[in-house]
Amino acid sequence: MTTPTSARIGRLRAELRDDSALVATPTPRLTWTVVSDEPGWTQAAVELRSGDAVVRLDGADSVLVDWPFAPLEASEVREIAVRAFSVDGRETAWSAPVAVEAGFLADGAWVARPIGLANPQRPAQPVLLRRSFTVDRPVASARFSWTALGVAEPEVNGMPIDDSVLSPGWTSYRDRLVHESVDVTDLVVQGENVVGATLAGAWYTEKYGFFAFAERVYGDQPAFLGQLVIDYADGSSETIATDDAWSATGDFDVVDSGIYAGEHQDARRAVEGWSRAGTLHGTWTPAAVLPIETPVPEARVAPPVRRIDELSVVEVLASPSGGTILDFGQNLVGRLRLRVTGPRGTRLTLRHAEVLDEGELALRPLRNAASTDVFELAGDGEEVLEARFTFHGFRYAEIEGWPGAFDASSVTAVVLHTDMTRTGWFSSSHHQLDRLHENVVWGMRGNFLSIPTDCPQRDERLGWTGDLQVFSPTASFLYDCAGFLESWLRDLALEQTHTDGNVPMVVPSVLPGFAGPGAVAAWGDAATVVPWVMHERFGDRGILAAQYPSMRSWVDAVLRVSTDGLWSNTFQLGDWLDPAAPPDKPGDAKVDSDIVASAYLARSLRIVADTAALLGETADAAHYGELAETSRAAFAAEYVTPAGRMMSDAPTAYALALRFDLVTDAAQRAALTKRLAELVRSGGYRIGTGFVGTPLVTDALADGGYLDAAARLLLQTENPSWLYPVTMGATTVWERWDSLLEDGSVNPGEMTSFNHYALGAVADWLHRTVAGLAPDAPGYRRLRIAPRPLTELDHAEATHETPYGLASVAWRRDGSTIAVTATVPANTTAVVSLPGLPETIIGAGTHEWFIEDVASEAPRGPYGLDSTTAAIIDDPRAYRALLDAVAVHDAAKADTVRRETVWAESRTVRQSLMFTPPDLLADVEAALAAVDPA
Repeated sequence: MTTPTSARIGRLRAELRDDSALVATPTPRLTWTVVSDEPGWTQAAVELRSGDAVVRLDGADSVLVDWPFAPLEASEVREIAVRAFSVDGRETAWSAPVAVEAGFLADGAWVARPIGLANPQRPAQPVLLRRSFTVDRPVASARFSWTALGVAEPEVNGMPIDDSVLSPGWTSYRDRLVHESVDVTDLVVQGENVVGATLAGAWYTEKYGFFAFAERVYGDQPAFLGQLVIDYADGSSETIATDDAWSATGDFDVVDSGIYAGEHQDARRAVEGWSRAGTLHGTWTPAAVLPIETPVPEARVAPPVRRIDELSVVEVLASPSGGTILDFGQNLVGRLRLRVTGPRGTRLTLRHAEVLDEGELALRPLRNAASTDVFELAGDGEEVLEARFTFHGFRYAEIEGWPGAFDASSVTAVVLHTDMTRTGWFSSSHHQLDRLHENVVWGMRGNFLSIPTDCPQRDERLGWTGDLQVFSPTASFLYDCAGFLESWLRDLALEQTHTDGNVPMVVPSVLPGFAGPGAVAAWGDAATVVPWVMHERFGDRGILAAQYPSMRSWVDAVLRVSTDGLWSNTFQLGDWLDPAAPPDKPGDAKVDSDIVASAYLARSLRIVADTAALLGETADAAHYGELAETSRAAFAAEYVTPAGRMMSDAPTAYALALRFDLVTDAAQRAALTKRLAELVRSGGYRIGTGFVGTPLVTDALADGGYLDAAARLLLQTENPSWLYPVTMGATTVWERWDSLLEDGSVNPGEMTSFNHYALGAVADWLHRTVAGLAPDAPGYRRLRIAPRPLTELDHAEATHETPYGLASVAWRRDGSTIAVTATVPANTTAVVSLPGLPETIIGAGTHEWFIEDVASEAPRGPYGLDSTTAAIIDDPRAYRALLDAVAVHDAAKADTVRRETVWAESRTVRQSLMFTPPDLLADVEAALAAVDPA
């Protein structure tokens, strides 16, 4: 017997997409959340309903639960509902029904052939393709399934079939194509109809390489494959697939388009009504069926790229050369949309850049990417212009050729990225730290565009495996990127089949000559680390099962080139972009690359062993477990002295040994942590790590009892540091710690991006440690609430939409105590670890604690601040930067929020007063008095 409850079903979805009802499998897993104000609400059972079928499942599982019904058939749509029963006998109401639509095709149903221009006039020529057909009886349903070697925008009877852009995106074309499936029933009419597509080459026809582009990796011309299946009311069916009955033209308004080059549109060449029934304009010829062998396309598992946001111009600048430069105030990825009226033939040229160099667009960092769009006007009134098959990374854009007086409101920046749901937030009392976190978010947005890229602006934009490997924990907190990562991992596994298990450094693999076919540590380890992170953060055991052959192939490939558990004397990228490396030698890190390689071998072996155990592969679990221990012990014996010093005395070496648990002796670990803290201190609390060490160093310090050192490293503003770019106006994370030098000039290195997310991996530490919200069991089934309040902050908070519902942890200083509040979602528990209190386990609900502020008991320095934090800044130049920041905000001090921000800054200045040089002391005190006379 059950009784009603105030709890209710929150979100219900099938598989991994929030943006669509489409699923790529006949047996989609189901996930639901329970929203409840009742403390400790825990699920005991559920009932799932599909039509008349109701299935009861006992237990607390509610994340990625196996499909309990008969498998979906191709194109079938079902409605699913769920209700839950609590352990104390109460039941929720049935959820609102959710549609689940099969996006896949039946076996053998794909009949479309690749078509394109029969006689293209130039490489990568854009194409219009069309086919007319007649409907002579009532239509029950119509679905268009399509893909492309390139990107396309299909239409039916003059209407776009969906709002995606750059679809179907970039995959490893020789092994995998993704098809879209769109219900177009409402677009099909009685009588004559037209289905068509605008096609461009995009990633498929690009040339890839460094300095000078190589030959095209995939093909010279794009191709389109599609089939429209019409089911009639009388039970009959008709399939209209791409073949030689289609017509094509290359003479239309999209003249040229490329990912790196940009796009040229001539509105005078537009073909009126090309995808509508009626009089056909322009020169059309039969489309060619292209002799290309393609894999059978599979249904999409990740959301597509869409237009996500729009930004207005914040300032119009006149460059020294007389150009008109638009500043959008934010480094973004997308393109411009113009509303313009002008004479026929007026030519507008748009150039894009992330930063300015002496008032002009800084184009050198783009290398071979022209990143230029050109539009020629038709001259028939107001025209709305936007590139269609390319994208740019930029904050600034220069417009040349605008007719008449320029109006900034006529230009909008359209933000593009894969349409993922935002799931994670962080805030604190430190406005620069919050800006850093926002920079990380924008960096992810710009680089999660079809695939996870390194940068979005220069002649690269590739799926570097190492960047994603270190960033995946942060990514999985900020956005629901499970489907996005699963799609990319499928390509990674397929690329391995061509390299004997080795993982290319970029996926899809378009740099086959770079580093040869060999294994590269930290980059190839994406094969093991990313699936493990997805299991940990999303509760997805299925991804481990799917990727296990890839994971095992990777470590087996590395074992073939290792000796007695050590991986050495092979080509490596090491701790890439260590700040000590010369601009032209980014791999020259302080840490020996053999240490990096051997550490990752031990870690990946441990992940594979643990994965095998989870999957019930007991023999593999024992085998790889033994190899993992052999590698760990070999690492400790080879690179760690008995006294706890690394053979390579660099922060990354210590961070690897500690965070990968390669050293198990307690005394050695303590000595390693102490030495790491000494190195950080001797470096003036400036960062001393590259891509590999940066995600690990703050954890290694804090775990070993050096939280203050981790805080000083985090909040340092001098170069190199996480906050130095913030002081220089950065709105995304840079590739280099000093992509922009102190004098405002661009780093002379040949690779200088201002939108790289890898160094932003520290955001995961902000979430887990500074705010204190982390998973303690896969998918946050059990949370870990463990804030470590930094002395320099007055409050911090993290919120995350877990697979079980919204969770949050917040702390705030209140006199001599710290108030901690946490929200634990229904059907989960949490381990609570607070300073000064024993660990406890709590249930769902909202909780509050008050703990002693240990910082308030420390010896006090000037202005009542403790002596430990009083030395937060060790360089006089930092005082001047802080004074400038105070002065900037002084004019806004009447604004309460701004005043609080200023006070946070002035508090940091106060913490450094005891070390202020005499010539600056008066200025510091005057600035403080201006914002806080008390």
